Amino acid sequence: MEIAYDERGLVPVVVQDWTTGEVLTLAYANAEAVARTRETGELHLWSRSRDELWHKGATSGNTQAVRALRLDCDGDALLALVEPAGPACHTGARTCFFTGDLEPQAPHEVLPSLERTLGDRQRDRPAGSYTVQLLDDPALIGEKVQEEAEEVARAAREETDDRVDNEAADVLYHLLVLLRSRGRSLRAAAEVLRERRR
Repeated sequence: MEIAYDERGLVPVVVQDWTTGEVLTLAYANAEAVARTRETGELHLWSRSRDELWHKGATSGNTQAVRALRLDCDGDALLALVEPAGPACHTGARTCFFTGDLEPQAPHEVLPSLERTLGDRQRDRPAGSYTVQLLDDPALIGEKVQEEAEEVARAAREETDDRVDNEAADVLYHLLVLLRSRGRSLRAAAEVLRERRR
């Protein structure tokens, strides 16, 4: 299918984080921007305010490596799945969508947000933090993952669905801490699962 540009020669581009699924921004591209994106592997857009081609991050260094460009069913909108090298928003925020109804978090936002919080704990090391205690003790975090996995299995056999949900949440938290302690992330595990589907 070909891109259906509007009367100005533009198509809206929804920019989404390849790893987390979070929407980073909405921008526009013309045919030249799409061609440059495909040639370089980095996101190029059309600045409507400056009326010029715009290499996202060329000035700030916050480039966006494009993993996939997807076209909607009518051909009149693009989805750019990107790996951002920094904040997407000119304000320095991770995403341009940081105002409005931010709570509750959407389900797909919860684990990426938790991973960022764990990174903050690892960096800032607040006193009395259970996460820091786990990060500092590889044997303990391994034991906690095993313990929580046993508890979710027991809950699945003997307890209510609510208990299964709570125990599964405990497994996920402790597993993310374990991954962080090894310098890994959910992304690495997701890549393995993706490869296994082939």
